[in-house]
Order: sequence, then C-alpha cells, then structure tokens
Amino acid sequence: MNRTVRTLSLGELTDLIDWAAAEGWNPGLEDAAMFQAADPEGFIGAFVRDEMVAAISAVAYGQDFGFIGLYICRPDMRGNGHGKAVWTAGMDRLAGRTIGLDGVEEQQANYRSKGFEPVYETIRYSGRPAALPVRAERPSMASAQPTPDIIAYDALCFPAPRRSFLQRWLQPPHHHAVTAITSRGTAGYAVARACRSGFKIGPLFADDEQTALELLGELAGACKGGELNIDVPATQVDFIAALEAASFTPTFSTTRMYKGAPPRLDAKRVFGVTTLELG
Repeated sequence: MNRTVRTLSLGELTDLIDWAAAEGWNPGLEDAAMFQAADPEGFIGAFVRDEMVAAISAVAYGQDFGFIGLYICRPDMRGNGHGKAVWTAGMDRLAGRTIGLDGVEEQQANYRSKGFEPVYETIRYSGRPAALPVRAERPSMASAQPTPDIIAYDALCFPAPRRSFLQRWLQPPHHHAVTAITSRGTAGYAVARACRSGFKIGPLFADDEQTALELLGELAGACKGGELNIDVPATQVDFIAALEAASFTPTFSTTRMYKGAPPRLDAKRVFGVTTLELG
C-alpha cells in the first residue's frame, strides 16, 4: 500500500478535528485555526491515494519541549501500520526535546513501552456551577489579552513560551478570556472556549485556589449557563472539593506523561490544563 506522510493543511487539520469529534472528544469550534497557530508544521498525516488515513499532532514549543496529541487512525484503516507511521514521524520531529502527552488508562502501558513515564493524573470535571465562593475583596477582573504580563504569567505555568499560540487563543468570539488583577499585578488568567457541546475551560492558572474559583465564576457568567468542562490536576485536592460542592462531577481521567526530564513549572498555580491535545 503506497503511503505518504506529510504536514497537514488547515483544511486537513479541520478534518482531523472532525475525527476527534467523532471519537467523542468534543473539540472547540475553532480548534483547527487555534491549534495551527501553536506550530504550523506540527500536524502530520498519513495519506493513501490522497485520502487521510491517520494523523497526529507533534507540536514543538521551542527547542526543549514538545507535545503529542490528536493521535487518530481512521477506523476502517486500522491495522495497516498507518498509526505507527504518523507516530514515528511525530516523535522524529520532536527529537531532542522533552515530550509530553495525556494518556488514557488503556494506552498508558503502550506509552510506557515507548519511554514515557507518568507524572500526575488529570480529572475532567463537568457541570453548570450552582454557586462558587467569592471573597469580599476579590481581585479585579478584566479581559485577558496577549500582553507581556499575561505571557509572563503563562510562562510560570507552562513548560515553554508560547506567544504565537496565546495571540490566537485569547481572541473572541469563540473564546472568553479573563484575568485577575491585584495591587501586586496579575494573579491569574483563564479561558473558556466554545465546543461542539458546552465550553472547555483551559488554561486556568492562578496564584491560589480562591482566585481560581473566582476566575471560573467569571467565565461561568460569560458562558451564560452552558456546561463547563475543566481538566484538573488530581493534586489540586481543595479545588476539586470546591468544584464538587458546586455540582461539578468527574467524567473521565487521563495521565500526564513525559519522555525525558519533566519540565519545570509552578504546578501549584495550574488548576486547569490548557488542552489535552496541546498540553
């Protein structure tokens, strides 16, 4: 079978996002264009007779970190080596970097055999919050823009700089982005993106649990009662307890895994990961 492996166009990446929807992953309405901004060369497909049969994202964030996601083989073409072909191409593209991915339980043994090690569990919580606690003197809330303050705050919480991605990720109309500001400066920021069903929150980065809850409450209002979905590190025990008290329920989990030395970041500020596809 004659197979070609190459970079995806935006239209082909849109098709891959549709595959993700068919798998039940509930992608964002504008994910193709937003994802491509992170690394235009980072989306790879296998083609047979000009038809895409498998694909993967292998997004490079500079020279030290990369992330694998959107790893899908078309159901009717499985068992022919197409998935292995795009996996190899993606890993080759990110060679020399620490590589991250979010693995579901049934695939973790496979990823471990490829050199990935688990670091922490992430739990998806979903719901329409009944009420979230608010302080008497809470931070000021403002629209988050890709300003130097936001980019610098993001760099505390993410393994590598991602300015070009944030310049698209923070833009309306399909994304709501808000930042918390205190007398000391930026205390966190969060984004809600419209999805095929409801909204996904990510990232949710904040100085502390209460600021994270207040950012989440601000986004809940912007989403006008739509269901919210947030992927929370299981280490954020108090934040999870607050979500459950506000009627959020766990729906599934993944495990963040790395091949290479785990990147340094301020994990205590990470209350919601950006996406399971891009890290």
